[in-house]
Amino acid sequence: MTKPTFIEKALAWSVHIFTASGLLTGFMAILAINEGDWRSTMFWLLAALIIDGIDGTFARMFRVKEVLPYIDGKTIDYVIDFATYAIIPAYFFYEAGLVTPEWRLPLTFLILMVSALYYGKEGMVSADNYFVGFPVLWNMVVFYLVFVLSCSPLMNGILVVFFAILHFVPIKFAYPSQASRLKGVTIAASLVFLIALPLMVYYYPERPMWLKIVMILNLCYFGGIATWDTFIHKEG
Repeated sequence: MTKPTFIEKALAWSVHIFTASGLLTGFMAILAINEGDWRSTMFWLLAALIIDGIDGTFARMFRVKEVLPYIDGKTIDYVIDFATYAIIPAYFFYEAGLVTPEWRLPLTFLILMVSALYYGKEGMVSADNYFVGFPVLWNMVVFYLVFVLSCSPLMNGILVVFFAILHFVPIKFAYPSQASRLKGVTIAASLVFLIALPLMVYYYPERPMWLKIVMILNLCYFGGIATWDTFIHKEG
């Protein structure tokens, strides 16, 4: 194999720097949480989500593994994902006052503990590119609790426990960009979600009914496809 050129190395490094910038958006989310600015918090977490969603494309495009074999982008990604999908959303949950005071800390600890255990579980992603068990997406759970559902404190607590348990239930959740079935529909649903989410955050504290319907239908789609793939279709 020919030695990578300076330009190839620079491009590969730029991908790693782009990936690492997700940690900066996560830190900005922390500052927003400290200010009680839930809208800015969610916009920063959305930025982290977008970075995580597209950095792999750039990594493949610029052959990062070949050009910089001594830098493990996947490890960088795991560190940032755990911060932006678990630690920061747990802090967001704690500060947002979604449950009664006596349950804030125990449920925050539950989010953190199950997330850590899930990351240590073998077979977190199946051979056919599904997450096995509910993936660590507490940013999305807290988004729905704060911006979409407006449930009672009791129901918020029940939902947190429900999703914590789902981490360890062998249900196959679709990875949008690598779904093996209905990939086009799944990607379309993901794009609709990524358009509707910032609109939902923008209108907060109002919750336009049409946006709530879009977000709930999107949730039902991913829940439905997980149920189908796990219990009915049983692909692979």
